[in-house]
Amino acid sequence: MLTREQLEQREEEILAPYAAKSKYTQGRVHKEEEHPFRSVYQRDRDRIIHSNAFRKLEYKTQVFVNHEGDYYRTRLTHTLEVAQIAVSIARSLRLNEDLTEAIALAHDIGHTPFGHAGENALRELMQNFGGFEHNQQGLRVVDLLEQRYPDFKGLNLSYETREGIAKHKTIFDQANKEFKNKQPTLEAQVVNLADEIAYDSHDLDDGLTANLIDEEQLLKVKIWRDIYEPLAKKITNKEILKYQTIKSLINLTTTDLINESERRLKDIKSREEVHKSEGLISFSKEIFEKRKQLKDFLFKNLYCHYRVMRMTNKAQRFIKQLFEIYLKKPTQLPFSCQEKIEKEGLERTICDYIAGMTDRFALEEYKKLFDPYEKV
Repeated sequence: MLTREQLEQREEEILAPYAAKSKYTQGRVHKEEEHPFRSVYQRDRDRIIHSNAFRKLEYKTQVFVNHEGDYYRTRLTHTLEVAQIAVSIARSLRLNEDLTEAIALAHDIGHTPFGHAGENALRELMQNFGGFEHNQQGLRVVDLLEQRYPDFKGLNLSYETREGIAKHKTIFDQANKEFKNKQPTLEAQVVNLADEIAYDSHDLDDGLTANLIDEEQLLKVKIWRDIYEPLAKKITNKEILKYQTIKSLINLTTTDLINESERRLKDIKSREEVHKSEGLISFSKEIFEKRKQLKDFLFKNLYCHYRVMRMTNKAQRFIKQLFEIYLKKPTQLPFSCQEKIEKEGLERTICDYIAGMTDRFALEEYKKLFDPYEKV
C-alpha cells in the first residue's frame, strides 16, 4: 500500500529542488482533510477530469467546428495531447508530473464554443461589464461555476493549479496578473509551451487533411522541409509520411525544449528563484526562430483561410445574437441562470451561460430561439 505520505517522500527523493512538491502546497481556499492515498495535485487532476466543464470540451471547437468531421481535433483531444507532451517534459526535467497534468487538463476549461471566434465575440460584448478572457473564465469555472460540493462552490483546487490556469500564456492567451508571483511554477511554464507544440503540430495535421494547406507552400517552411525531405526518400505512402513528419516535429521541438530548459535551470536552486526569474522553460533561439516561421505560415494559410474565416464570422454572429436576445428577454434563460442575475449581474450571467455551451448546444439554442419551425 502506497500512502500520501509515501508519495510525498518519493517527491522529495526524485524531484528537482525547484519542482513544486505537493507537501509544500500553498493549499486550498477552503480547508479540507487530506486524502490518505492521493497527493493534493492528484486530487486536483481528478476533480478536473470529473467536472462538467471538462466533459464539454469534447464538443468545443479547436479550429474546425465539431460537425465538420470526426477526424479533426476538438478542445478535448487538444487538451489530452497537451497533457501528454507536458507530462513527458516534466518527467525529463524532474518536475511534478501530477501538477503538470492537472494544469494541462484545465488550461482550456474556460474556453467558449467556436474557439477563439467565440472568445472574441464575448470579449467585445463584455468590454463594459468586466471583460472576458478564457484564462480568467477558467479560474471562474473552477472557483465558482462548478457546483459539486455541499460546503463550497467550485472545485476548491490548490493554489498552484489555480495559478497555472490563470497564468497560462501563449500567443493566443494573456496571463492573469492577480497571483502574486512574477512567474508561476515551472510546471505551469511547461504547460504553456506544450500547448504551443501541440496546436502547431495538430493544426498542421488537420489543415493538411482538410486540404486547406498547400503542401508545396509548406515545403518553403524550413523546419518542416528539413524533416519532410529525408523522410520522403524512405516513405512513399503520403498519409504515413504526413504522420511521421508531424511526429518528428513534435519530437524535435520537445527535445529542444528539454535541453534548453535544462541549461537555463542549472543554477536554479529553489522554487523561490523560479518565481522571481524570467521564464526558465524555453526553446533554443534556433528552434524559436524556426517555429516563428511555421506559426506565420499557419496564421496566413490556415487560420486566415476563407473557409475558416467564414465559420469564424458565422460563429461570432451566433454568439452575439444569442447574447442580445437573452439581454432583451432574460426570462428566456433557464431558471438556474435567472437565479444568479441579482448577485452576478445580467451580462455576467449571460456570459457564463454562453461560455459554458458546447458548439452543438449553441447551434441548437440558436435554432430554438430564431427558427419558427423549431421546437423550443
